[in-house]
Amino acid sequence: MPTSVYDPPMLDKGTLRIIPIGGLGEIGRNMTYFEINGKILIVDCGVLFPEVEQPGVDLILPDFSPIKDRLDDVVGVMLTHGHEDHIGGVPYLLRLRNDIPLIGSGLTLALVEAKLKEHRIKPYSLTVKEGQKEQLGPFDLEFVAVNHSIPDALAVAIKTEAGTVLATGDFKMDQLPLDGRLTDLREFARLGQEGVDLFLVDSTNADVPGFTPLERSIGPVLDQVIARAPRRVIIASFSSHVHRVQQVLDAADANGRRVAFLGRSMVRNMTIAADLGYLKVPENVLIEYKKAKDIPDDRIVYMSTGSQGEPMAVLSRMANMDHAIEVGEGDTVILASSQIPGNENAIYRVIDGLTKLGANVVHKGNAKVHVSGHAAAGELLYCYNIIQPKNVLPVHGEYRHLVANAKLAIDTGIPEENTFLAEDGTVMDMRDGQVDVVGQLDLGFVYVDGSSVGEITDADLKDRRILGEEGFISIIVVVEAQTGKVIVGPEIHAKGFAEDDRVFDSVKPKIEQALADAARNGVRDSHALSQIVRRTVGRWVNTSYRRRPMIVPLVIEA
Repeated sequence: MPTSVYDPPMLDKGTLRIIPIGGLGEIGRNMTYFEINGKILIVDCGVLFPEVEQPGVDLILPDFSPIKDRLDDVVGVMLTHGHEDHIGGVPYLLRLRNDIPLIGSGLTLALVEAKLKEHRIKPYSLTVKEGQKEQLGPFDLEFVAVNHSIPDALAVAIKTEAGTVLATGDFKMDQLPLDGRLTDLREFARLGQEGVDLFLVDSTNADVPGFTPLERSIGPVLDQVIARAPRRVIIASFSSHVHRVQQVLDAADANGRRVAFLGRSMVRNMTIAADLGYLKVPENVLIEYKKAKDIPDDRIVYMSTGSQGEPMAVLSRMANMDHAIEVGEGDTVILASSQIPGNENAIYRVIDGLTKLGANVVHKGNAKVHVSGHAAAGELLYCYNIIQPKNVLPVHGEYRHLVANAKLAIDTGIPEENTFLAEDGTVMDMRDGQVDVVGQLDLGFVYVDGSSVGEITDADLKDRRILGEEGFISIIVVVEAQTGKVIVGPEIHAKGFAEDDRVFDSVKPKIEQALADAARNGVRDSHALSQIVRRTVGRWVNTSYRRRPMIVPLVIEA
């Protein structure tokens, strides 16, 4: 895997440049850049959700720096499906140029447009469906139906004079899908016969042997759990998982229960899905949340967000007793989703919190209440054998997933030198079906924190982690300008370090001594004196308490 940064050469006419901007080595921020003859096509523009070591961050965006000065050359953004890790970054990209055309299926664009409305952006969009072909500048696009955990997902074949790229987006090969929409293997085979020069393929489940279980196997389990539940049922899932919500609605209806949606994104997305006909709502099942409290406990199901343990999502607030719904004895909580890598601790904290409140918590670890939306190893092998691509670029996954996917490709006969383990920012050029790595860009995380985008740095996050984990100490000292003698202080205050500031009495003489020594040596600069105070207190804290708090000294000359 490349790590050293080096610039790619100038791009020759007739050569296709491919740069994964996000989604490699992580589950999220999926975005890939294609350029030929001065024109750029983008596939997907998603977000990554923050982990515990990124406190205060709302979202993490792809690094748009490779295209920031080339926005007028972008002919469009093709969106493979409507999950946040593929569409969540679109509003932030369109802030840079709001008339970049968006291309996607009906449901995908409806979800994006609702999101853009909140950002007061009206997009230029082109709705496409499987079997359709569109030309965007030098790119000829063909769209292929794929099955995923959200309806209307599309793979895309990108045909250029340099060769053909097939990008799967997220997909699996459920042979009995809830909506009857199969991954179109016949179309994959046809494209393979015509020649696929580069295959960009979903890696998320590449290290899982066999085949992903059928989505419809979840319905009976949800039905049984709801049937046995003595009181309220609260089900958490992704706010865009239309298939799972459909199963919940059907199971609730079969057991004489009403369903109330909780969470703004859940209400918005399911309203869109129902309006477009992707969600079939049984008659008299849905009820507004405000009216649900009048329904008997054994006749209500709440469908909420928060299955990943997000601090501000509905389920976490319930676990922290910070929600109007007070979970208690006899309630049943179902986590009907997978665990995104990195979220395990947050999820188990929520499970523990709900269990302490008396709830029966049902999750993937103790019942079959979720199946993945991604192809397992057996399905990927099928695809490699059907398509027989010349070159393979595993995408969408952490490093272990990319490695597992690359091994599958090699096992089916694709030469190892044609199987590329890349990272975000790897620059690849393709000409006449030949692919070469020609550069490595230095791409970072772009943090969204409230209304600020990209202003928070890794150094800021380090400061936040120190504040949260180690505490904060401030020291104010007033010294005489001429002699450097301490005339006021040191005054020491701490947060998150010790309950009583009197613990610092033993370090105050050390500070005074250090400043006196500095004065004798002719040090008068207040910044230099502040650094002396910082080092003195830092050594004392580390020696006495084995802590490394943030230390902010202020030396004032009088």
